[in-house]
Amino acid sequence: MYSIAHPPCPPRQFHDRIYAGEIVRLDAFQQYNKVVDFTREFLEERFHPHIPVEIHRHLSHDQQVRQFAAATRDYARSDEVKRLWREAFAAVGLDPSATVSDRLHLRFQPHQAPEQSVIRTRSTATVRFHRDTWGTNLYAQVNWWAPVYPITPGRTMALYPALWSRPLKNSSATFDLARVLERSRSGENVSATDGGIPQLLEEVAPELGIPVIIDPGTLIAFSAAHAHVGVPNHTGLTRISLETRTLCIEDFCAGRGAPNVDGRAKWMSPGLFRRLSDGVKLHELVGLAELHPSEFGKPLPSFARQAATTG
Repeated sequence: MYSIAHPPCPPRQFHDRIYAGEIVRLDAFQQYNKVVDFTREFLEERFHPHIPVEIHRHLSHDQQVRQFAAATRDYARSDEVKRLWREAFAAVGLDPSATVSDRLHLRFQPHQAPEQSVIRTRSTATVRFHRDTWGTNLYAQVNWWAPVYPITPGRTMALYPALWSRPLKNSSATFDLARVLERSRSGENVSATDGGIPQLLEEVAPELGIPVIIDPGTLIAFSAAHAHVGVPNHTGLTRISLETRTLCIEDFCAGRGAPNVDGRAKWMSPGLFRRLSDGVKLHELVGLAELHPSEFGKPLPSFARQAATTG
């Protein structure tokens, strides 16, 4: 399923491979190993004296919700985390002044017994089947994903490369990201399971999903247009993984990216991304609103393209 890349990667070649549907695997390299080491230290200090992947055994569901949400928030806000990820992306070959990223997500997926029925919140949810592009409309978006501790086929995510060019019935046409952001900012919990992402509206054969099995220290990158899903975790251990998303500013402005086979959302969301070099939001860099009407495949207005090259 994977194409192998060895950092540093030529940025143009790397992004074109992603836009063509390749799932790129970057095996352990020094700068990313530092991310993993720091993340483990962060978790082991935070949950001491418990082993992080066993933490669900020691916390009630409500405690998991609170502690996982707090850990995710503090991880994303850490200046050291931002610095380490910025150096890792630079080692891959991405120019920090020409690249924007989403927040850095530390995701927890606790063990759940098969017969157990629990309402999951954002910090403990198993993410449903989706393409990120159904919600963001950003076809130059690159998704990055990696485990912090060892994973198994029952404790991971699954990708559906066979569906890369197959249109799927989905709810993106009625998905309103502006409303989701409004609910979130008002303090309402919005999880991926209750309207936080558009939904699949047809049956997909489960056997088409290929579990991602990589070692800690290895990182995968794939287009936001790839269909993927969280595998229900019944393994007895909590899955802890890292994820984020990046955009090449030039490609965003030029309308380059993966093909859109079935996305119909009304907005694109540049306001979710910040430039790696200085933290300036993408929509501010190019003079757009935080949510911009969807215009996939069309270059942005000339003033936005000029701002991106001079900002």
